[in-house]
Amino acid sequence: MNESRDLPWDGLLTHVQLVTLAGDDGYGVIEDGALGWRDGVLRFAGPSSRLPGEPARLAHETLSGGGRWVTPGLIDCHTHTVFAGDRAGEFEQRLQGASYEDIARAGGGIVSTVRATRAASEDELLAQSLPRARALLADGVTTLEIKSGYGLDFDNERKMLRVARRIGQMLGITVRTTFLGAHALPPEFSGRPDDYIDAVCQWLPQLHAEGLVDAVDAFCERIGFDAAQTRRVFEAARALGLPVKLHADQLSDGDGAALVAEFGGLSADHVEYTSEAGVRAMARAGSVAVLLPGAFHVLRETRLPPLDAFRTHNVPMAVATDCNPGTAPLQSLRLAMSLACTHFRLTPQEALRGTTAHAARALGLNDRGRLCEGMRADFALWDITQPAQLAYWLGGNLMAGVYVGGQRVG
Repeated sequence: MNESRDLPWDGLLTHVQLVTLAGDDGYGVIEDGALGWRDGVLRFAGPSSRLPGEPARLAHETLSGGGRWVTPGLIDCHTHTVFAGDRAGEFEQRLQGASYEDIARAGGGIVSTVRATRAASEDELLAQSLPRARALLADGVTTLEIKSGYGLDFDNERKMLRVARRIGQMLGITVRTTFLGAHALPPEFSGRPDDYIDAVCQWLPQLHAEGLVDAVDAFCERIGFDAAQTRRVFEAARALGLPVKLHADQLSDGDGAALVAEFGGLSADHVEYTSEAGVRAMARAGSVAVLLPGAFHVLRETRLPPLDAFRTHNVPMAVATDCNPGTAPLQSLRLAMSLACTHFRLTPQEALRGTTAHAARALGLNDRGRLCEGMRADFALWDITQPAQLAYWLGGNLMAGVYVGGQRVG
């Protein structure tokens, strides 16, 4: 990049230690580094000794990081942040021995959140959801995926997606919206899953026309929708040029990973029961494996995702909160990183790459997730002494500042 052509920069951050994540392995640490940005894009990311002049002359605003560590802004690539009510009672039921499937078949689970979400107005839904998004932002998240799926009719799915868009506007972060109409069968379609899939496929073009859908997801599982029904949803998405992703192989091996890979999907998520064939299909398609250790932890699962197979076949592994009211009431992406290390034996470096570079890929975004020239100026400052501490500490306030497009937020 021609640095002299881009001068003066809008901002310059000096006296920091950069975790660039450049390359395919390692942290990519630059000690005594600097970041310069203009028009929301990084124009310089490197050692301070290589700055093309005196810092005070290079940018309209020069800031000192005081020796803090800087990472790319974190990316939470799988959440259900927009919902009404909670399911703390189900948490107690599971502790007393009820399974996730038992609760769902008894009228709880997703359908109970649907009732609460339908009853809330758009403003009420925003008021309940915004604090969860703020909590994620306070933990370093600059890009957030939010799914629908608790409305399960056109008006309420639309309401959820509108609230997700409003959250992004209010917080100044990137929100990517995912239509998850095929999440569960609503009561009014009891016994008629194919008719409901017909309705989902009819809603999608209308929601897309309103600019409310960035991607399409489905819950392909015994208590969700089968492969044939999921395929119909994916075909409707493909007709609109929308990328797909999938809740795949969480409770059983339903060949979900292979199905989403067949459609060139962005990601297969959960993937505890994904087979070796499914992993190979993901590798060929370039699909990301999104690990959701929060749900694994809350449900006290024991079946690990095929982590060695993902590594062997070079399938990128992202990490996300899965923030939702039933199986992952998790409002910290850093805690998700820690759980991924503890439960799945990811290294802290893998966990950080999973919440930055690989998470960006799981959303189809190639302009963020690393600190390199030409990438978005989305970054976070941390009060830590080494990068591994981001996954090491269970909670606590490590955040010193969050920037989105070069603008401080939060």
